[in-house]
Amino acid sequence: MNTILRPHAEVEFAEELALLAAQDTTQRRPEGWRLSPQAVVTYILGGKLPNGQPITPKYYGDRRLVEIAVATLVTDRALLLVGLPGTAKTWLAEHLAAAISGDSSLLVQGTAGQSEDALRYTWNYARLLTEGPSPAALVPSPVMRAMQEGKLARVEELTRMPSEVQDSLITTLSEKIMPVPELNTEVQAVRGFNLIATSNDRDRGVNELSGALKRRFNTVVMPLPASLEEEVLIVQRRVDQLGAALDLPPGATPVEEIRRLVTIFRELRSGKTEDGKRQLKSPDSTLSTAEAISVIHSGQALAVHFGDGTLRAGDLAAALAGAIVKDPSRDQAAWKEYLETVVKTRAEWKDLYQKCRELG
Repeated sequence: MNTILRPHAEVEFAEELALLAAQDTTQRRPEGWRLSPQAVVTYILGGKLPNGQPITPKYYGDRRLVEIAVATLVTDRALLLVGLPGTAKTWLAEHLAAAISGDSSLLVQGTAGQSEDALRYTWNYARLLTEGPSPAALVPSPVMRAMQEGKLARVEELTRMPSEVQDSLITTLSEKIMPVPELNTEVQAVRGFNLIATSNDRDRGVNELSGALKRRFNTVVMPLPASLEEEVLIVQRRVDQLGAALDLPPGATPVEEIRRLVTIFRELRSGKTEDGKRQLKSPDSTLSTAEAISVIHSGQALAVHFGDGTLRAGDLAAALAGAIVKDPSRDQAAWKEYLETVVKTRAEWKDLYQKCRELG
């Protein structure tokens, strides 16, 4: 029995990647790549192999956007995925690394307190004190390892890092080397190396990229799902995957509840109802697709462990207000207005309105 809570993409979808690699014989593979660019796009967006074997979609969105992302990684330019939270930046980056390098684990998570060591290297201080600077005492960062092994490195939330830390990537991306002055040497990137970074352009605490660093990236803007049906499908598929990983029973979440939640998020996010007839106040919270998945997943757990096993209005309401009202002084008014002017007026949402009102 697999006890890993969240396997890496290359492990979870190992069978599909192996099938793609076995049948990916007619297209050219860039040096260091496990699959051809065309096969990578098939892995990401789904499709069928020549033998009829289905490949499940990992990302729902514009095909051209994925093709641009893949084509960028063939060149010497790094890829920057920019967008609001919940636009699948991390998800796409992980699956690109899994398909291209067979390894999505070479990851640096950007934070406000990050130092250059996270992007370059650090030292085994016990060996450093006894032996002095030596290759054996060097502890490579995920970026350095990607350079040495000819793989893709991932940097999450690049703009959360201080600007001077971000700029330590300039030499790596432009010259494809990483100097190690303590050893009077450098690490040179092996073919197959590149870097995928993600950036949330709405988050607080963002540090703008310098012009020099921006020029080293090809930027792809990740859009929110274009339609209600597309977003419902994304949430439904992801909730099913999470439920299976946690051994929750299938069918615990009716699609009607997912549709109600996604409709609420889309309307509050856009500041108007789906039919465009009513203008609404928008809360400061992002109300992303990822947040919708989290709300449904929380409601699903409540229904399974403390209800009758099926997610209902009360389970949805319990997680809904907390997702929308992040700042009570600003978001509470928008949520209450939406409840009274939209949810209350929809006859088929009467149960949800009552449960939300009971919770205050």
